Amino acid sequence: MRASRIAAATAVAGTAVLALSGPAFAHVTVQPEGTAAKGGYAVVDFKVPNERDDASTTKVEVNFPADHPIASVMPQPLPGWKIDVTRSKLAKPLTMHGKKIDEAVTKVTWTADGKGVEPGYFQKFPLSVGTLPEDTDQLVFKAIQTYSNKDVVRWIEVAQDGQEEPENPAPVLELSAATGDHHGTSTADDASDKSDGKSGKTEAAAAGTDTKGGSDTTARVLGVIGIVIGIAGVGYGVLAGRRRTA
Repeated sequence: MRASRIAAATAVAGTAVLALSGPAFAHVTVQPEGTAAKGGYAVVDFKVPNERDDASTTKVEVNFPADHPIASVMPQPLPGWKIDVTRSKLAKPLTMHGKKIDEAVTKVTWTADGKGVEPGYFQKFPLSVGTLPEDTDQLVFKAIQTYSNKDVVRWIEVAQDGQEEPENPAPVLELSAATGDHHGTSTADDASDKSDGKSGKTEAAAAGTDTKGGSDTTARVLGVIGIVIGIAGVGYGVLAGRRRTA
């Protein structure tokens, strides 16, 4: 009896812990599809779960960091959602591909024209972004989630080192080291491959030349041997004739 009571109490406690920790796993987050390298372009997904049992998510707003502006942002068409990209003038213009950019994207808004994200579901909102800054290890995007019952959740709190995670943390995109192939240019490995390919062709041609030279040498040796054998044959014939005459 005591063992069964302990087991039941443990199960209840475990259920309570899961119930309390459940919302912690339902934050709005951002993750790259592949890698998000500094100085390059990336496709990132904002994952928005529905935390309500009686309402749908009908609007999602993602604000871009003002301290690290991003000039190029392209949303992927999403059935059931209207997408608005907001651009603003920059206090300090950027230089991209040798051109000065005086505006950047400050916000992207998705508004449902259907059911939205219903209870028990989540939705990914993809964006192609670039170029990513090279002077930071992460980008913080503050997001606002609106429900069909007019509830609004602001995912705007920035986590601090050495402190517990805030209740409504902002999505954070971690940036990886620069790859040196920011805009589809050849990397060092590609250059090495191309060089090796060209070198291989040259080596093959050289090998062909060596083979041809070797063949000529062989032909000459065989010719000399043939001449020697011919002379020996003539000499043998002459000697044989003298013996018959004798």
